[in-house]
Amino acid sequence: MRNARIEPDVISYSSGISACEKGEQWQRALGLLSEMCEAKLKPNVILSYSAAISACGKSEQWQHALALVGEMCEMTLEPDVISYSAAISACEKGEQWRLALSLLSGMSEATVELNTITCNAVISACEKCKQWQQALSLLIAIHDAKLEPDVISYSAAISACEKGEQWQRALSLLSEMWSAKLKPNVISYNAVISACGNGEQWQRAVALFSEMAAAKLGADVISYSAGITACEKGKQWQRALVLLGEMWEAKLELRVIYIYNAAISACEKSEQWQQALMLLDEMREANVHPNVISFNAGISACETQWQQALSLLSVMREANVVPDSATALRSARARRTGSGSELWHYLARCWRRSWSPTSSLQWCDQRVREGRGVAVGLGTGQRDIGGEDGAQRHQLQYVGQRVREG
Repeated sequence: MRNARIEPDVISYSSGISACEKGEQWQRALGLLSEMCEAKLKPNVILSYSAAISACGKSEQWQHALALVGEMCEMTLEPDVISYSAAISACEKGEQWRLALSLLSGMSEATVELNTITCNAVISACEKCKQWQQALSLLIAIHDAKLEPDVISYSAAISACEKGEQWQRALSLLSEMWSAKLKPNVISYNAVISACGNGEQWQRAVALFSEMAAAKLGADVISYSAGITACEKGKQWQRALVLLGEMWEAKLELRVIYIYNAAISACEKSEQWQQALMLLDEMREANVHPNVISFNAGISACETQWQQALSLLSVMREANVVPDSATALRSARARRTGSGSELWHYLARCWRRSWSPTSSLQWCDQRVREGRGVAVGLGTGQRDIGGEDGAQRHQLQYVGQRVREG
């Protein structure tokens, strides 16, 4: 425009700022806003400042968003509902729940009309920071303001309760949604299932799958992951495998390692070593690569089957998965249950090749600070790594003590 000797006006700048907001170019948006002021053009509240605040929010630049709100006040430009909502959304993305609440309070003081969308952003900010009490208070405030909470309002509040380990309140909110003739979505149910799992309420978590089916809501990967984890915590290996089977039938993506890990752990806690090994085989067939957590759970499941544990250690080495302290401890327990001295020799050899001396020493030092000794000889295992780094030797010595302690 300047090349054509045409001076940009407020509308030109505002359009440019809005374009930057949509393209998530917050720095360019701020640059254009600054140019407006230098050109002694008075920015438009809605098109200029609100768009710039929104641009900052989308890029998680909540500090800049709040600074713009302050600028508006200094210029005697009154922020409107769009400006406040954009700033609150920026705080929500930046997990600044106190600032989001402060802005909401400022809206009321400035007699700016609240809306459900703005309140939802504040509830979401509280949810991200595990402030379930504040989230529930805001839900009540929406009613008091004679606004109608929507599915997003309830889902955010339920998720806040899930993160705050308030499974009863999460279930209560789900029931409240139905009473208000609001149909919960998959996100709502996933949060409640997870809340029940965290509260070791596996029966309630599993029952929610039936509710979802009755409501014609298809459970997704997150639903099943939360359900299987709930069963794992409740030592319900059979139900965990049923849910895993349902995932297969629903043709959902099973290449998610933590779902398999939870199912293997459920089998391990119920001493179902055959099922644990089957799941590890299944992972490889599905092209899901077991990690150290997968192998540790499998080895622990084979506590009374030292030869199977030895086989897993061999597979672990072939897969280039580095053993950790849990691997050693669980392998040692398997050794203790039988005559598996070969298992301990093998673990020592793996340790010698794989373990990082620095991290091992730090780990042992931490145990000493906790008041737990690490200087107990291990016999067979210690001789097997004789001459190696002292940190490795201390690590195995610590495991030996833990095994003796039971």
